[in-house]
Amino acid sequence: MAEHNHEHEHHHHEMPQKSRIEEALGKYNLEISDEEVKEAVKKIIAEKVHENDTPEVKQFLMGSVELTTLKTTDSDESVMAFTERVNQFEEAYPNHPHVATICVYPRFAKIVSETLEVDGVEIACVSGSFPSSQALIEVKTIETGLAVKDGATEIDMVLSVGAFLSGDYETVIDEIQQMKEACGDKKMKVILETGCLKTAANIKTASILSMYAGADYIKTSTGKLEPAATPEAAYVMCQAIKEYYDETGIQIGFKPAGGLNSVMDALIYYTIVKEVLGEKWLTNQWFRMGTSRLANLLLSEVIGEEVKFF
Repeated sequence: MAEHNHEHEHHHHEMPQKSRIEEALGKYNLEISDEEVKEAVKKIIAEKVHENDTPEVKQFLMGSVELTTLKTTDSDESVMAFTERVNQFEEAYPNHPHVATICVYPRFAKIVSETLEVDGVEIACVSGSFPSSQALIEVKTIETGLAVKDGATEIDMVLSVGAFLSGDYETVIDEIQQMKEACGDKKMKVILETGCLKTAANIKTASILSMYAGADYIKTSTGKLEPAATPEAAYVMCQAIKEYYDETGIQIGFKPAGGLNSVMDALIYYTIVKEVLGEKWLTNQWFRMGTSRLANLLLSEVIGEEVKFF
């Protein structure tokens, strides 16, 4: 993985001049219509999803879940209990994969890292004034640095959507670069808040800019605004990841989040990743799903009876 970060480094410091941004974007097909995307997604869902509706895929998806609690009412006690469930899962279901990640606010990174006993579960923190991203960059980077110091192994930041929509791509890139620096060697996901970006062309542009600026993953939504993740947004983001990979050789991960309410939703996102990006992305390192309710639903389907474990 060292290579991946090193590669990013060399994009880092050379982007902001306007012409460099235009040059970077010029390598990608941004002339995409929402209609085309809708049709492509409809076709994938109609023709391909059913073949992935298997116990094996559901088992895999269990291991891609980022178990998330981002409530106003979260407390040290509730987050500790939440983390304990992940510890207990290992004992209760030794034949099933544990979740990929626990995702919390930065103030709980320490509690999670002190409570978590399961190897291989990442601790993600939403940072940088989640979910609006409307804080001064100094505040965002300090929050991020503190989260990492307290044990966060991944950081989920929100794109500066307002700056992006007003065409200020330099600010967008500069902030992502500064946040990436604050992460040190930890992975960073950039949340595009695709529901606010509206068009396929915007979503693709935001995806490309985020990857060039240092994102290790791109993520659909915060889950705090409607619409959250949609299959159409996922399709566009996966296309961007594929083109970026073809162009640079750098593999970027994908995370749909927000509005994943059913096992069918999970299967649809899995199928889109499989069809657009291929097998190389079908590991719980490169494909994650942000959700609080899906873990129980997937577990119930795999086991064959209703379980409310988490």
